[in-house]
Amino acid sequence: MPSISININLAFAAALLGMLMFRSHMMSSLLCLEGMMLSMFTLSTLIILNLQLTMSFTMPILLLVFAACEAAIGLALLVTVSNNYGLDYIQNLNLLQC
Repeated sequence: MPSISININLAFAAALLGMLMFRSHMMSSLLCLEGMMLSMFTLSTLIILNLQLTMSFTMPILLLVFAACEAAIGLALLVTVSNNYGLDYIQNLNLLQC
């Protein structure tokens, strides 16, 4: 079990590092964010199953619901930005324009 949790923590760290390194494109940022959410879901599920917390079985499902909502909003924002500006560079977005 400890090797699995170490691997999941390394996956979270790799996704976080990818988020910090490749933050210029919106698509790569969204993919790294999804990797972070997936590793958090897997780790929370393993912890709950390992500790046999029967009252907390809904927490991973709730985390998946929030991850799905985040993905839907992120993809809608990506489609809107790419239709309006023609690219997904985050640096070229100026949200203060009217």
